[in-house]
Amino acid sequence: MRHLNYSHLQYFWCVAREGSIVKAAEVLNLTPQTISGQVKLLEDSVGQALFDRVGRRLVLSEMGHVVMEYADEIFSIGAELSQVVRGQKSASRSILGVGMVSSMPKLIAERIIAPCLLDPEPIRIRCHEASLEQLLGELAVHQLDIVLSDQPMPVGLSLRAFNHHLGESGLAFFSQRRVARQYRGKFPGSLNDAPMLLPSLHSALRRRLDDWFDSHQISPRIVGEFDDSALLKAFGEAGAGLFAAPSVIEEEICKMYGTSVIGRTDSVTEQFYAISPERRIKHPAVARITETARGDLFR
Repeated sequence: MRHLNYSHLQYFWCVAREGSIVKAAEVLNLTPQTISGQVKLLEDSVGQALFDRVGRRLVLSEMGHVVMEYADEIFSIGAELSQVVRGQKSASRSILGVGMVSSMPKLIAERIIAPCLLDPEPIRIRCHEASLEQLLGELAVHQLDIVLSDQPMPVGLSLRAFNHHLGESGLAFFSQRRVARQYRGKFPGSLNDAPMLLPSLHSALRRRLDDWFDSHQISPRIVGEFDDSALLKAFGEAGAGLFAAPSVIEEEICKMYGTSVIGRTDSVTEQFYAISPERRIKHPAVARITETARGDLFR
């Protein structure tokens, strides 16, 4: 693709946001045939399909997600430019690119990132979730300013980046409130043969949990394994099984997912790291993130 046609991109962007060509046509006050034709021209230019049809719905393809991410940024900056030109905005916001591993608890990530919004200089946060390997690749080419992870960067990588230990937390185990008493009495022995939702096998926390179960001669009945921590908790909320999460956010988890704590352990801890391209962090927003996490969240 030598040159990008921004009209074609805008039509695609509207279809992706509205979920259908018909709704996009209503928003843009054009015929569905026009919208469909313009999206097809963009797909021809890209060389790949941007949508897959699932039943009557259009869903973004893998390439469609990539194009959509850039389109969001392009049209967001365009809207900001319009405000500046009209004098409604005196300065643009700097962008902080934050990567986070899928297994990172979202409540922890939010509490780590939130303090940078208190900076006197306006800032826009752009969060991207992926595997640690993918995020480190983006950090290497300066697409990200920082990576939040529940494990340090592996040794032996030919990547100039540095681990900054933010802190750690013991674990609390959760269940639906209606069955909490059943498991609370003889914890941790009550976890034997209990339905358990666990992080996936490649997770650092999963390995520590497996070792802890073995040390207590506990064999839970594993009913689900998840890369995404939020999805794991959603299944826990639905009553599919018990799950573990950092005790530092147990109050929020109980309120958000309607669960109760059935037991705790400090023998298993979840570690949290910020990975940056600098040994001494100079970016003011990243510095605020690390300082607040160490001094407040994980003190």
